[in-house]
Amino acid sequence: MKQANQPIHYHQVSPGRWETIDAEVIVETPVSLTVNGEVWLTFMCTPVDLEHMAVGFLFNEGLINSVDEVEDVRLCASGDNVDVWLSHSVEKPDKWRRTSGCTGGMTSVMSESPAQPFTNGGVLNANQVGELINQLFESQQLYRASGGVHTSALSDGQRIWVVAEDIGRHNTLDKIAGHCLMERINPPRRIILTTGRISSEMLQKSARLKASVVISRTSPSSLSIELAQKWGITLIGYARRNRFNIYTHPERVLFAPESKDAEEEPIFA
Repeated sequence: MKQANQPIHYHQVSPGRWETIDAEVIVETPVSLTVNGEVWLTFMCTPVDLEHMAVGFLFNEGLINSVDEVEDVRLCASGDNVDVWLSHSVEKPDKWRRTSGCTGGMTSVMSESPAQPFTNGGVLNANQVGELINQLFESQQLYRASGGVHTSALSDGQRIWVVAEDIGRHNTLDKIAGHCLMERINPPRRIILTTGRISSEMLQKSARLKASVVISRTSPSSLSIELAQKWGITLIGYARRNRFNIYTHPERVLFAPESKDAEEEPIFA
């Protein structure tokens, strides 16, 4: 089994000083996906939660809809291939489209819309957005060890249900999807939190996960804003403890004067 980070040493240069530092760096490695005995593609990823990532990728691509379709998932001894055996035949996509993912993600999905636009999802208190982002930061185990990694989480607005870390932000949402399927995790409401930029692919995967709210510490793309508006998703970017930008569907965010009572109110009305 490959490790998620590995020890290194580097030279740190500062005014009047040259110092050798012992540290850790995040691992990036190729991992192949084999479906029903046929090699499909190679992920560039951080080698943790690989079984979840493989199953979640198939789900986010719309190739499976339930874990009941998965008969077996096996990570090879060398850690460079995940075998997924399904209960039915599935045709390998003819073309993979390179996405704007950090390590060059691949998808065959062309921004397919959810079955119906999200019209509910509850009301989120504005003063809770920063608290959710803080929960995300506190969950960053690999980042604290080595840096250089994205973290995404699935929340119900009260607590985090699933956390995933990877060098590729798109891989984190595949890992979350795989966790939800394989562990049968089904929170009543779904909010995606992420440290990564929200591209159209990230929004597509969030919609597949049935998230009515997507919160990022950085920016959305123009296409992700367009799709979020169309699909009824509240898209929040540049989220910090005390400020954030709402790009689409602000009606889900409730503004109220800060007070002790307001902080103790439940997030969803």
